[in-house]
Amino acid sequence: MRIVRFRTQDTSAPRVGVLDEADVVHALADGVRVLDLVASGELLAAATEALGTAPVGAVGEVELLAPIETPPSVRDFMAFEQHVLGMGMLIEGRETAPDVWYEQPLHYFSNPATLTGPVGEVPIPPGCRAFDFELEVGAVVGPLTGMPDLSDLTIEEAAASIAGYVLLNDWSARDLQAREMEGPLGPVKGKDSALSLGPWLLTADELPGLATGEGSGVQLRARLDGVLFGSAPLDSMAWSFAEMIAYASRGSRLSPGDLIGSGTCGDGCLAERWGRQGRDAVPPLAPGALVELDAGPLGATAHRVGAPRPVRQPLAPRRRADAD
Repeated sequence: MRIVRFRTQDTSAPRVGVLDEADVVHALADGVRVLDLVASGELLAAATEALGTAPVGAVGEVELLAPIETPPSVRDFMAFEQHVLGMGMLIEGRETAPDVWYEQPLHYFSNPATLTGPVGEVPIPPGCRAFDFELEVGAVVGPLTGMPDLSDLTIEEAAASIAGYVLLNDWSARDLQAREMEGPLGPVKGKDSALSLGPWLLTADELPGLATGEGSGVQLRARLDGVLFGSAPLDSMAWSFAEMIAYASRGSRLSPGDLIGSGTCGDGCLAERWGRQGRDAVPPLAPGALVELDAGPLGATAHRVGAPRPVRQPLAPRRRADAD
């Protein structure tokens, strides 16, 4: 099932619907929220029931929004070895990944409040001169029967907890990210401006082998200004979604609706190309650039890069404690 959030010309409030095989939207009742359906475990049943209702219109006749509301948390991992190697060449000039990446899945926390939909304009963050996209897939965590707390999950339990998958673009301010991680801390503002999702949430039953890495057949593609930039199989993830979710729950607690990002696929961003071919290989995203991402059954997104947002009030550097 393909779950969407949308607006029509007649209503300003978001609604939840499901797409049928003809790409026609069937709406659920007013006031229904995707995250509530995920938390109750009723997402698939509600979508199936909605298919029996009168259609609202074709998908092209409504405004598609991010397919889930603001999730409780966003954990973004690094599951693709090719990306890790390319970024290592850029940041440290090394051609090998750190040992820790092979020993455990790594992630950072992103900002749920910056979610955007599958189309529209995404402005360059304040102070950024090296704006980038990141082609990823996210898994949405759901509940487990008989387990009130999603803590210390096994890999099998983690796989069973996945409610669905969504195409994800983790926009990145690479120059801000590089500078702040000298701290060493981060990423912080380098990953704090926008997180695009869409166009729909694909229920987990549609890709039964993806959770445990048994295979999905999904090919990821990125285009810049209509030209193919990079492509990689989703199945080249070294860490499966089940493994990442199980690790995230270790000594912690997940909530239904949490979003788990795969991290950037191989050749799925500008920065990896900079690491492999040099900074002049491709310019940073500029205002007006069109970024189109495609993930087969997960749909496609299209965004124009907007003008840079200004820094409203610069901060003055601190004086060193040992300065004269």
